[in-house]
Amino acid sequence: MANRKLGRPTDQRMAMLRNQVTNLIWYGKIETTLARGKEVQSLAEHLVTIAMRQCDNTIEVTKKHMNDKKQVEELTVQNDSPARLAARRQIMRYLYDLPAVQKEGEEKDDFKQRQKDVKHQVVEKLFREIAPKYKKRAEEKGQGGGYTRIVKKGPRRGDAAEMVILEFI
Repeated sequence: MANRKLGRPTDQRMAMLRNQVTNLIWYGKIETTLARGKEVQSLAEHLVTIAMRQCDNTIEVTKKHMNDKKQVEELTVQNDSPARLAARRQIMRYLYDLPAVQKEGEEKDDFKQRQKDVKHQVVEKLFREIAPKYKKRAEEKGQGGGYTRIVKKGPRRGDAAEMVILEFI
């Protein structure tokens, strides 16, 4: 089945859908029209499924490096496995990066320290929070899919387009 055209040229349509999927993952819910919501739902569930399959797939690596005193130190770190890295790159290719926002009352140094390790916030949220939650749910209930729901709000004033709220369950 072909995707909906949504009254837009391909480049505009893909940019709009990427933006809405990114916002859905970041904020947890969005308000949109019914046709757009169905398309965004399909894309978001596909990305969550990709992340779910690889969210626990890490390997331990021992690295050696020289410290300030010219001594060799060994560190054990958790790295992504090649399959998880490929999944992460596939998802990063689709999602937009959102700029980091400094919390109210947070000092600049604390903000920089918090953001030092995180380069792609939306992808990290998908792999660290959303995918493990749905993986656990899938193991408990024995079912996959159905990560989002569409709640109808009614017609929009002006053009009477059916408005919905798309959210993660």
